[in-house]
Amino acid sequence: MQYNFDEPVNRIGTDSVKWSALSTQFGNPDAIPMWVADMDFKSPQPVIDALTDRAAHGVYGYGNFAQTFGPTVAAWCRARHGWEVPPEAVVFSPGVLAALSFLISEHSRPGDEILIQPPVYHPFARDIQNLGRTVSTNPLWMDEQGRYHMDLDDLRAKARTAKMMVLCSPHNPVGRVWTREELQAVADICRENDVFLVADEIHSDLILPGQRHTPILSLDRINPVRTAALLAPSKTFNIAGLHASVAVILDENVRSAFQTKLAHYHVGGPDLFAAVALTAAYESGAEWLDQLLLYLQGNVDLVQSFLAERLPQIRATRPEGTYLMWLDCRGLGMSDDDLETLLHKEAGVVVNMGRIFGAEGSGFIRLNIGCPRGQVEEALRRLERAVSARG
Repeated sequence: MQYNFDEPVNRIGTDSVKWSALSTQFGNPDAIPMWVADMDFKSPQPVIDALTDRAAHGVYGYGNFAQTFGPTVAAWCRARHGWEVPPEAVVFSPGVLAALSFLISEHSRPGDEILIQPPVYHPFARDIQNLGRTVSTNPLWMDEQGRYHMDLDDLRAKARTAKMMVLCSPHNPVGRVWTREELQAVADICRENDVFLVADEIHSDLILPGQRHTPILSLDRINPVRTAALLAPSKTFNIAGLHASVAVILDENVRSAFQTKLAHYHVGGPDLFAAVALTAAYESGAEWLDQLLLYLQGNVDLVQSFLAERLPQIRATRPEGTYLMWLDCRGLGMSDDDLETLLHKEAGVVVNMGRIFGAEGSGFIRLNIGCPRGQVEEALRRLERAVSARG
């Protein structure tokens, strides 16, 4: 079927964090929310139908989904990424960040160094610190064209004292889809230094045209005893509120230890509706996703052309994946506080300020373009007017 991503969906009054916080957190109910990483699109029709049918049954007792999760996820990974995942390697987790925290608890001790690559998804640093570990940073660097790269020499030096590394692949917020060569270099460094490598691949299906995602566990040289990948359909199919994700752990002993850790905290299987949505999305959501990616590419093109023509002080890094854009606002000559006031109060466009992703994000913002094009256009016009009013 043909999906209409231009159709506005009214999310006000639906307990949406993204929309309700306009009043409660930002004090501007008329602002356009382009911050939280969920999309303002309806999920694929097969997902809606599957949830509706299951709800109509009327009995919502305990479920048993363990036998279906592995084959379903494996079939998707094979079809979408050419990656052969052993079904038994797929383990349910209540969320990517929850799985990450369990792995950190299992494979490091308080005080241990854990590597991240800022500017990067801010809960990584928060969760590492909350668990009593030490954040070690391997900052990305940006070339003259605005494209980000890994500093492998710095990573190699810091890996000598690190216990773990959290890799964001594709990268949030800078939008890089790492090449096989880049990922192999990271895996080699971690293997040589006995660093446990956890790859957050939650955006791995949101790969824009012309790019290709390489799953970390598909590399030629990895240490299966010291590597795990975290996946979810939540970002891909806009079902983040249902909390269904998986960890892919090849080594049986590491996998068993992970499951034991979950059992210690009485974390059982997925919510009944989460399991229904995951299955329907992976089995019948490809057509919707293909159309979505083309639409997102159009939104990227719009933002880049608008800024180049009408707001050249702001420079957009062209994303290779995700529905998030990383904008360099340093050309406006503002402090982070002043930039936030300009956006949230004067323009009425709520974004994620770059500084939350690490010191390297100062002067940048993260813009969520997972919404109808008219919403993107209006946000850009508001920003243009606000900058013009400043003179």
